[in-house]
Amino acid sequence: MDKIFIRNLELRTVIGLYERERTAKQALILNLELRGDFSHAGRTDTLEGSVNYREVEEKVIAFVESSSFRLLEALAEAVAALCLSFPEVVSVKVAIDKPGAALRADSIALEIERTRQ
Repeated sequence: MDKIFIRNLELRTVIGLYERERTAKQALILNLELRGDFSHAGRTDTLEGSVNYREVEEKVIAFVESSSFRLLEALAEAVAALCLSFPEVVSVKVAIDKPGAALRADSIALEIERTRQ
């Protein structure tokens, strides 16, 4: 299985349970691992058979920055579904860091893996 990574994508969105978290956008850092058979693209040096990572990035940015979730888990599920909507992506790993969410840690983070059914 081939992998394409989108690393350290910095975004701002409304996320959180508490009232103070619902009034302003907060920083998040997303890491995506898109998996599929991208060998045809490697053999032909064309985008055919691969996923356009720029398009994935643009759609994820637009979606996350216009969203309003209470839980990181729900946001991660939605981002995973968005990534899996690209036909070349057969599975995805989504990791989200929420800097400043913990009292003494650098961030709170969540990671999920989903496969197309």
